Amino acid sequence: MVEAHATAKYIRTSAQKAGLVLDLIRGRDVNHALATLRFARKGVARDIEKVLRSAIANAQNKDGFGGDVDQLFVSACFANQGPSQKRIRPAPMGRAFRVVKRTAHLTVRVSERPNPVTAAPAGGSGGAVEGSVASAPKRARGAKPKAKTAGVKKTAGAKKKAAAKKKTVSA
Repeated sequence: MVEAHATAKYIRTSAQKAGLVLDLIRGRDVNHALATLRFARKGVARDIEKVLRSAIANAQNKDGFGGDVDQLFVSACFANQGPSQKRIRPAPMGRAFRVVKRTAHLTVRVSERPNPVTAAPAGGSGGAVEGSVASAPKRARGAKPKAKTAGVKKTAGAKKKAAAKKKTVSA
């Protein structure tokens, strides 16, 4: 399995803004990731696209590469904070405001997907286990998990509150 990475340093954006775009491509195959970056409405998407293309080229030049770019996927991508440039902006009455111009180091790592094995695994079911991390759908960054109400047992405190509510309603 071939793994390659590429890094772009001192990109003029904050690491937080770059991280929002990198979250869109993490775990996707490279063709889908390139299409996503092509139509992303963020300026840093062009820089990330360059880094991704460089990582793909690095993987192609490695020994042991299978030759099929469609087998590559984005295994990891992240943005580290680079050095910040401090600038001064004039303010009223002779004062000055500090402006911080941030930079980021963008890293994209691509890997080759393992070839699917034709024999069934010895576990018996032959598929992913229900509730495993791989089968769970991804949710947006910062989104809260959905509350599971079906089949949830009430605690003793919740039962007492429900009983007290019934008494006040019937009285």
